[in-house]
Amino acid sequence: MPEKLNRTISENRAARHEYFVLESLEAGIELKGTEVKSVCLGEVNLKDSWCEISDGEIFVNGMHISPYEKGNIFNTDPRRVRRLLMHKKEILRLYGHVRQEGLTLIPLRLYYRNSRVKLEVGLCKGKKLYDKRDALAKKQSERDIERAIKERQQ
Repeated sequence: MPEKLNRTISENRAARHEYFVLESLEAGIELKGTEVKSVCLGEVNLKDSWCEISDGEIFVNGMHISPYEKGNIFNTDPRRVRRLLMHKKEILRLYGHVRQEGLTLIPLRLYYRNSRVKLEVGLCKGKKLYDKRDALAKKQSERDIERAIKERQQ
C-alpha cells in the first residue's frame, strides 16, 4: 500500500488561524476497535480539539472520530478522550511550557507514517484579533502581488 505511506488523514486548519504554532511534535495515538477503520476512511474532525497533560500522560480531547458504519456494539464514543503516545521527557518538557508560559497544546493534523497513525501536536500561543487581521491582510497582499505578476507575464 504505497499510497498510504505518508498520507494526511485530517488537518486542523482553524488552529493555524487561531494560534501561533511555536513548535510541533509527533505523537502516536491509542485507538480502539473500529476507530481504526473510521480513521482509514478519513472520518475524523480535529476542529475544537485540544490536548492536556495529567499524571504524566498526554490526552487529546474533543477529537471526533465518527462511528464505523459497518461496526457493531463495540463502536466507541466518537468524542472520547484518547491517550497520546510520547516519550516521558517530551511530555514533561511540554508540561513545563504549558504551566509556565501559558501555552496550549493543539492537534494540528492526523496522518499516516509507515502504516501507523500519528498526530502532529503543536505548542501554540493564542492570537489576538489584530494578529488575525494582520495575517489576513498579508495573505491578501501576497495574492494581489502574484495576480499582478501573472497578468504582466501574459
